[in-house]
Amino acid sequence: MISTLDYKGGFIWVMKAARKYSLILATVLYAVILLFESCQDKDDEIVWLEEGEQFSGGSTTVHDESVNAFGNAAPNLIGDKDLIFVTGNSFFNRNWVTAPSSTEDLDGLGPFFIARSCSSCHFKDGKGAPPEEGEQPVSLLFRLSIPGDSETGGPIGEPSYGDQFATNSILGVTSEGSVEITYETISGSFADGEIYTLRKPQYNFTNLGYGNFHASTMVSPRVAQHMIGLGLLEAIDEVTLNEYADENDTNGDGISGRINWVWDFEAQTAKIGRFGWKANQPSVRQQVAGAFAGDIGITSSVFPEQACSSAEEDCQNAVNGGEPELKESILEKVTLYSSALAVPKRRNWDDAEVLKGKQLFFEANCTACHIPKITTGNHPDFPEFSNEVIRPYTDMLLHDMGDELADGRPDYLADGNEWRTPPLWGIGLIEEVNGHTNFMHDGRARSLEEAILWHGGEAGASKQEFLNMEKTDRQFLIQFLESL
Repeated sequence: MISTLDYKGGFIWVMKAARKYSLILATVLYAVILLFESCQDKDDEIVWLEEGEQFSGGSTTVHDESVNAFGNAAPNLIGDKDLIFVTGNSFFNRNWVTAPSSTEDLDGLGPFFIARSCSSCHFKDGKGAPPEEGEQPVSLLFRLSIPGDSETGGPIGEPSYGDQFATNSILGVTSEGSVEITYETISGSFADGEIYTLRKPQYNFTNLGYGNFHASTMVSPRVAQHMIGLGLLEAIDEVTLNEYADENDTNGDGISGRINWVWDFEAQTAKIGRFGWKANQPSVRQQVAGAFAGDIGITSSVFPEQACSSAEEDCQNAVNGGEPELKESILEKVTLYSSALAVPKRRNWDDAEVLKGKQLFFEANCTACHIPKITTGNHPDFPEFSNEVIRPYTDMLLHDMGDELADGRPDYLADGNEWRTPPLWGIGLIEEVNGHTNFMHDGRARSLEEAILWHGGEAGASKQEFLNMEKTDRQFLIQFLESL
């Protein structure tokens, strides 16, 4: 090729071509060849670098790499949403107290609860982790159910303890109990011989206040997820999600993501599930109301009844903070706050090693579930989030992740092996914001590498690709994830 010629050789080539054609045409041809060769000779990062990919949340993206990276409002909010965001933030961080109280807006805690505030689980709007040895879980909760479906198609709660286990209670109410967590060590090796270890959690429920669990009780541990970009995910339209779904794997790629249809308690109809580890909530509003009810014991217009089983008489007789306890205006403010938390800008997105990691991520077919780029539809409450090009790295669908990650507990259409693809945006800042690197639905993975190694089922082939990579390539892929 012409790139092997020196300057003199290139000049001679032009002169010879000029005799046959014309000087202008020959010069143009030479320039095109040089351009083609220069593109061929450049590093692969030129191929993988996309314009604007550092702005994961589109025009709602913020530049913040600090410990407060997840706590910013989307910069393009209109009207008085900025003010409502600040007020919602204050309610998100405040501790609720038992009723009756002089602070009527903030009473009604319990009778059972896991935490006294939203931020206790989502510290700095970030991701939770399993408790340290000897501590009780706060940002790790446990769903309970027995076989069968409720009248709305969801799980049936455990007869004595309901659908969520609470480790705390108010004065005069017997606590539901405690949880002990132990870990089994699992060892394996990469293709190059390097050894790795994983830890598999085992849960033991002790000091049960209302008798033993039902013999068929199913338990699902779920750690609090980081809060960014929820409004953008809510803005993805149903047509797009249906296009991603391939329940019967018609294209034969081994990936059969599907939608979880769940109950909208206000609309009294089934809708697409978007939020939660099993995609069991249809909206940010219902997710927020569900957390108030299950985690803090606060009733709302969405969930107006206290979750007391027939066995929990002291719970039934406890003083409440109103009917419902959560004012509608507060629910609206916390919902807006939760919806409007901005996605941080990526770091080092144009670094050569990060781009090599991106290439490996794509080649391992991780993007079959972790879809890199989506254009949102129209959000009825946030026109600011409509028609945005975002990069969440999720398809919002349920996937079979294999037996090792299975909780064995169905949740609407999600079976015991299925989990929603979690968005990857922001995961590289978890350590800075929350001081840990725990991942997966129960926080079992102590690093991003371990998180990949826990993948199975539909993701088994991608995990095998990772296992077969050389160590430097594995490091590149991790660097890419850390940039998100």
